[in-house]
Amino acid sequence: MSEIILRPIRSFVLRSGRITTAQQRNLDSLWSYYGVEISTAILNWDVIFGRNAPLWVEIGFGNGDFLVHLAQQHPEVNLLGIEVHRPGIGNLLGKVQNSGITNVRVCCADAIEVVRNCLAPRIVQRAYILFPDPWPKKRHQKRRLIQHPFISELGERFAPGGQLHLATDWEDYARQISAVISTTPGWRNLNEADKISHPTRALVTRFEDRGKNLGHRIWNFSFLRE
Repeated sequence: MSEIILRPIRSFVLRSGRITTAQQRNLDSLWSYYGVEISTAILNWDVIFGRNAPLWVEIGFGNGDFLVHLAQQHPEVNLLGIEVHRPGIGNLLGKVQNSGITNVRVCCADAIEVVRNCLAPRIVQRAYILFPDPWPKKRHQKRRLIQHPFISELGERFAPGGQLHLATDWEDYARQISAVISTTPGWRNLNEADKISHPTRALVTRFEDRGKNLGHRIWNFSFLRE
């Protein structure tokens, strides 16, 4: 009887969306400087960034607007962006280059693998997961990123006092986020689940804007690592 190999459930689907000439040019010319190839070993982020500084992470940065905003507002930190969609990465690389930003690096990989394999314990000071794929159909909700195993692993990579910021425009996902993280040891909720204002996130992302245009309510969360 042949061995059955169980594939891990992924929180994303790689779409074959069109990549523009400019995005591909950015990938070809800029990846060698800003890109980080993942491995099965903990990476030395001080060496990768060329300096010792607090590490912030954005998981699923889309077209990169918010990550660029963070980098410009906080030049004192190292910013790691994790994304699986190449057009968005190509878009970000062009913005980073044109803005003269030097404190951004990018992984084109599954966030679960990056967190599990490449981040040392207690290294992350802050992370953002803004508008992750909601997988609205019930049969697909097992693919949602915010699940107990991932949040437990992510928490191990956080320094005490680090903050995790999340946002969604899907009410049932907001309830799941609140339930999962509030019941995972080591996290403390800093704001009510239905609080809409978010003082640390002044920039409205493309996905947030789309949600608002659809008449969706926005749920923002902040959690402290104890």
